[in-house]
Amino acid sequence: MRVFDKLADLAALTGQEIAVSDWVLIDQLRIQRFADATDDQQWIHTDPVRAAAGPFGTTIAHGFLTLSLLPKFFAESYKVAETRMGINYGLNKVRFPAPVPVDSRLRARFKLLSFEAIAGGAQFSVEVTVEREGSDKPVCVAESLTRQYV
Repeated sequence: MRVFDKLADLAALTGQEIAVSDWVLIDQLRIQRFADATDDQQWIHTDPVRAAAGPFGTTIAHGFLTLSLLPKFFAESYKVAETRMGINYGLNKVRFPAPVPVDSRLRARFKLLSFEAIAGGAQFSVEVTVEREGSDKPVCVAESLTRQYV
């Protein structure tokens, strides 16, 4: 976990990678729980037997499961000590360039794209690149907007 004392410390790193998360395992139980929570039971995610004969040879995680891990990756990767709270302000772009086969390990890299002072804190844009262990191609690239308040 990278800790910044003040928002100004973070602002100084605009254009740079600011943190990298730990790895997280995407097993079939996690995929099934996400399918149950979202009512997305498509066979490519939930039926290992059928998926074995499919295009990836196994089940794959939902793209939105990968995206839903962003809060976990953020919380475990960096924080600004002087802030009392942060909020997810939205996303500008999201892409899923590659699948996430079951039992993959994922982590996120964070690059600070922009930083803007707002009343009571700051709003910043972070490019989040989720990578799969052993693959050159990212599985998710998103531009996340965050607000932090002091």
